[in-house]
Amino acid sequence: MSPTEADRSALMHNYAEPPVTFVRGAGSVLFDEAGKPYLDFLSGLAVTSLGHAHPVVADAIAEQARTLSHVSNLFGNTVGPEVAVTLDRLIGGGETRAGGQVFFANSGAEANECALKLARRWAGPGRFGVVSTWGAFHGRTLATLTATGQPEKQQPFLPLPDGFDHVPYDDLDAMDAACDPTRIAAVLVEPIMGEAGVVVPSSDYLVGLRQLCTERDILLMVDEVQTGLGRTGRWFGFQHLGVEPDVVTMAKALGNGMPVGACWARAEVAAAFVPGDHGSTFGGQPLAMSAARATLSVMEAEGLPERACVAGARLRAGLEKLPGVVSVRGEGLLLAAVLADDFAVPVVRESLDGGLVINAPRPDVLRFAPSLLVSDAEIDRAVGMLGRTLARFVTISGSAGPAGSPSAQAVRDGGGNHA
Repeated sequence: MSPTEADRSALMHNYAEPPVTFVRGAGSVLFDEAGKPYLDFLSGLAVTSLGHAHPVVADAIAEQARTLSHVSNLFGNTVGPEVAVTLDRLIGGGETRAGGQVFFANSGAEANECALKLARRWAGPGRFGVVSTWGAFHGRTLATLTATGQPEKQQPFLPLPDGFDHVPYDDLDAMDAACDPTRIAAVLVEPIMGEAGVVVPSSDYLVGLRQLCTERDILLMVDEVQTGLGRTGRWFGFQHLGVEPDVVTMAKALGNGMPVGACWARAEVAAAFVPGDHGSTFGGQPLAMSAARATLSVMEAEGLPERACVAGARLRAGLEKLPGVVSVRGEGLLLAAVLADDFAVPVVRESLDGGLVINAPRPDVLRFAPSLLVSDAEIDRAVGMLGRTLARFVTISGSAGPAGSPSAQAVRDGGGNHA
């Protein structure tokens, strides 16, 4: 063990051994213990949307830490209500308030946990079912793991809580059959499936879900934990289609690295909660809220949804030209390159060795979620680095992803979209 290498022996082994340890970050660049720079096109899984160590956020955290970091929700603070107002306005499109209320938590899983409890409280006794989709990821608490449509993640923790059904993603007929209004309280869905490989549904999917839920008095709950706050080119993914959800959950980018989650609900839905129904010791505390306030302020000042559209188009165009890439899917700066064969994992490993951070949510998929402040030069550099790596794998495998290849056909047919 080197003098700077951390002793990880006291940590539980629920994460794989890390291939590198980062000690510092600045903008889109990370640095390891030896000082080697890495171009970060993952952003801590779509978290550091302003880049690492953004000075406005860092200064806000430092100042709040010197002022008041925590008082618990037995008392009020001045920062949380301000952030809630901003989120309600952004859910409304950024111009006017949406007319909802916010519960603050510490993560996306906790935000979704709040949504699941709220749905049951709102629907009342006997109608507690939630329908989500195969391949979805909603968290790792026991309830959100059950909502997650990935049996391989659920298997070690059986039996799971009752009341959760799953249907294929982007299948309105299946959702229609599952939504019995005497039993189902809510539908929980991602506007773009992130962990499933950045899968974008048909343009009528969310619109159809909204109509179905309205007709049957079922809540439409949209999980924007990965897609929210400018990542897809709108403040929230559902806004691309003009849909109005009943509940919206978010986290990741909200604190630009500080643990912050939030569950927004229409006021009449939020009113189902009464004091004592749900809570969080740390949720909404001044330190986290100051980070969120500063993050949202920079996002609005910099026009980050619009920047994500422009930067995303540049990144997409670059990726589409690379060897071994069959197609590129996603919106804004949440993109996936679908490969002609299952070599995404070794490509990620070699990219990291070369100084580029990306990941592989599926064996044939590379995921990209750089800072929303990423520069054109950084995009071009990342595409060039990846292109050189992919060229070696295409040469080895002899597969460049022609239009008639099995992998290309599977993408067109929706293969690999569902766990």
